This record gives sequence, C-alpha cells and structure tokens, in this order.
Amino acid sequence: MARSSFVSFHYQRDHWRVQQILNMGALERQVELPAQKWEEVKRQGDAAVQAWIDEQMKYKQSVIVLIGNQTASRKFVRYEIARAWSIKKPMLGIRIHGLKDSQQDTDRPGANPFESFGFSDSARTYADFIPVYDPADYTGRFAPTSSDIYAAIQRNISTWASNGYKKP
Repeated sequence: MARSSFVSFHYQRDHWRVQQILNMGALERQVELPAQKWEEVKRQGDAAVQAWIDEQMKYKQSVIVLIGNQTASRKFVRYEIARAWSIKKPMLGIRIHGLKDSQQDTDRPGANPFESFGFSDSARTYADFIPVYDPADYTGRFAPTSSDIYAAIQRNISTWASNGYKKP
C-alpha cells in the first residue's frame, strides 16, 4: 500500500525528477495544482498558498522533502518544513539531484533545508533530528548513474518514508 505523504519540492526545477519518484507507486499521489490554477492561488497571496498547503498536509502521515540543488532556498518549501514541524508530522529528506531531468541532465547537490531551522535555546538545528537520505550512498557504486539512483530510491523509499523523525 502506498504511504500517504505530503511531498515538498522546488516545482520549477525538480518537477520532472519528482514525477519519477511519484510514479514508483510507493507514495500516495498528492493533489497537484495545474500551472494555471497554481498561478491563480499565488495571485491571491502567500496566505492563500499557505492555506492550500495546510489543507493538503492535514491528513498526510508524513512530510517528505525531495531535495534538489535549490530546494533549501524556496519560500514555500521553508513554510512546509516549519508547518510540518509545528503540527508534529514525521519528516525526512531524500536527495534527488542524481536523477536526470527532462533534458537528461543531473544536478549538483543542494543544501540540507533542515539546517536553516534552529532553536532559540541551543545551537542544534532540525537537521540534527530529521534524516536526509542520499540514494547515492545506497547504490554500491562509486559514481552512480541516474538509473542507479532511481533503483536505490525505488528499493528504499518505503523504508525511508517509515523512518522520518517523529517530533515528541
């Protein structure tokens, strides 16, 4: 059975890579707004986008951040992480830069988006708690190909999705 997860990612840059992962069937498909509808929601302002995110995330079992080269800097990805933390959703990250995009190019790794969230009473960050999986570490090859990365994600995503950090 597919796991019910809210998937957070940088739409414009990583949509093709994310579709490969969603098509594996290990994660339940989430509602994606068509580009025209997304622009309509965005024109209503940040509060409307946040309300849409909140509604989509509400009944999901976990939040998975698919980390590409620029994911950590995206405003709404940052909102999704903060929101998931505040409502105590299990969370994890999976690096996707090694998958090919629609132009058959891979990307450079991006920053861990959980590192930019800290606590007022310590030097620790969310990254100290939330696991980030790099499929390249699971291929058994020194220089894995996009196909190797895909296979590693397909083999492990169900386990990874079950092992997200659960905030007490």
